[in-house]
Amino acid sequence: MSNLAYYIVCGVLVAGVLGGIAMMSRVKTAVAGNALSAVCTAAAIFVTLYKYHLLTQTGLWICLALGLAVGLVGAYRVKMIQMPQTVALLNGFGGAASALVAAVSLMEGLKEIFSLVTAGLALAVGMITLTGSLIAAGKLQKLISQRPVVWKGHSVIVGSSIVLTLATVILTAVPAVPVFVSILLCAVCSGFFGVAFAIRVGGADMPITISLLNSLSGVAGAIAGMAIGDPLLVAIGGVVGASGLLLTQIMCRAMNRHLGDILLGKTSAPAKKKQAAPAAVTAEESAAQPVREAACAETSPAEILRQAKDVIIVPGYGMALAQAQQTVKQLADLLESRGAQVRFAIHPVAGRMPGHMNVLLCEADVPYEQLYEMEAINGDFKDCDVSLVIGANDVVNPAANTAEGTPIYGMPVLNVADAKHVIICNYDLKPGYAGVENLLYQRGEGVSLLLGDAKDTLQTLCRALDVGDPAVSDMSHGVEETAETPEEDAGELLHEAKEVIIVPGYGMALAQAQKLVKQLADKLERQGTQVKFAIHPVAGRMPGHMNVLLCEADVPYEQLYEMDAIDSEFKECDVAMVIGANDVVNPAANTAEGTPIYGMPVLSVDQAKHVIICNYDLKPGYAGVDNPLYHRQGVTLLLGDAQATLQSLLTRV
Repeated sequence: MSNLAYYIVCGVLVAGVLGGIAMMSRVKTAVAGNALSAVCTAAAIFVTLYKYHLLTQTGLWICLALGLAVGLVGAYRVKMIQMPQTVALLNGFGGAASALVAAVSLMEGLKEIFSLVTAGLALAVGMITLTGSLIAAGKLQKLISQRPVVWKGHSVIVGSSIVLTLATVILTAVPAVPVFVSILLCAVCSGFFGVAFAIRVGGADMPITISLLNSLSGVAGAIAGMAIGDPLLVAIGGVVGASGLLLTQIMCRAMNRHLGDILLGKTSAPAKKKQAAPAAVTAEESAAQPVREAACAETSPAEILRQAKDVIIVPGYGMALAQAQQTVKQLADLLESRGAQVRFAIHPVAGRMPGHMNVLLCEADVPYEQLYEMEAINGDFKDCDVSLVIGANDVVNPAANTAEGTPIYGMPVLNVADAKHVIICNYDLKPGYAGVENLLYQRGEGVSLLLGDAKDTLQTLCRALDVGDPAVSDMSHGVEETAETPEEDAGELLHEAKEVIIVPGYGMALAQAQKLVKQLADKLERQGTQVKFAIHPVAGRMPGHMNVLLCEADVPYEQLYEMDAIDSEFKECDVAMVIGANDVVNPAANTAEGTPIYGMPVLSVDQAKHVIICNYDLKPGYAGVDNPLYHRQGVTLLLGDAQATLQSLLTRV
């Protein structure tokens, strides 16, 4: 391939990458834009191999295959909650690749001073990106402390490491210094600087750090391209570097920070000690009382939401941790079905990576038109009926406007405090990553605190809006409160039961809840309850499906009973507990002529003294026949994800 043809192809591929990035700015074309950029990048690899006659190198193809395998496995196995640390690792891999290119180029004996200096710079920036990204990923994965780690004389150490890094870059261009020595010194000094500046960053600043590291990975690639004279690498690296830097600056402005402070490791400072919020509870207390409302509120949060006409939802990192985005979407749909306007307020640094909340809400099929950036919606809080905070803390903390000397002072925050009523679904009352206590927790009037796992809390709210159960609708747990939630009612029934028959179904398989079922069965047996499992022959999606799942959870085979052997025992048992089963326990099979399940033998759970149903919702099963059990007296409905329901029950039995 001639140089002219190569340059033309490079230009087309770079234009394709830029076009893909432009398409990503619009929801309808974002997926296609991502695919276009990926295809152009893959094409760039093969064009480069063809240009430099490397297509016949067997070792190279083996390496490409290994990289492809790792990428595919990661794409399928990495959960959405792990995406921030995955992005951080990918940034690190980009930096490592550039550093390797630079090191090999130096060892091959570059002669021109420009090539020597750029190779040294690529090595330094690549190592900074690698080590900084590893620290960031370690913090996000909780392998190391997520709090800022400040060494004695940290600023001096960071400044000195910068000077040493620059000095070693110069050494790489000095012929008198052995190449291996200069490479080693440069890698060590720059790698140490990456650790020094990233280790001091706290979780609240992690989105900025990841964005900066993303930019540095592109810069390292572009400089490496200069060192080896590859215009395609320079162009693609420049695109990544420029876009990452632009995003970093936007996020810095959103958090009222300076990029220079980030480079010097000053993104987080230990917060001054503030007076503790009253009635603070620990995570353990929160688990025992997963939903608590501020005592001064006269109306339950469910009733407030039921009456609301304008609701603004503010998602945060707690929503990501609880994997509650699907439940958030369910709640939003329920509110809209009641005529309420629902919008989502997205703070630019909510979560642990740029666009973290957007990605999670997109996964839950929340329309992009409902997502509003801070500047576009902040003025609307004063007119909305309810602002619903889900797992967000620092980004809604009014102390950012008043608490001088704290890490969040001066940072623009969402004005949720201006709403007519604020409902906060956070795990506990502890401060956010910035360490500054949230003034909203102390306000009392106009604020409802629903503490505990966000997913459980939202499922309870959904039931209150959907079913209208008064025991669910009144979510207040004050001193004079007597109404029990369905979970408490079910927990009491199971605690008093002497014989329990558990009926597993496909919903248990979907929720991967079999191990929790085993834990619940063990807990019941320890209190003297006899526990049996009733297996319908067509429960699940293959013969023996339930047997396989329960065997995996180490449920003794002697506790599994086929339908014919156990069906007559339901009328004698205290509680029949249905977990994700519908058609196989539907009494309509005996009466609803003309339906797909009419005449099908079903488990006689309706004959039990009490029935507890842990199903996702009240919709019919695959046969499409409504289940009359849902409306019968003596039945407790625990709707939502079976795994979350069982976890809640385990704390109540």
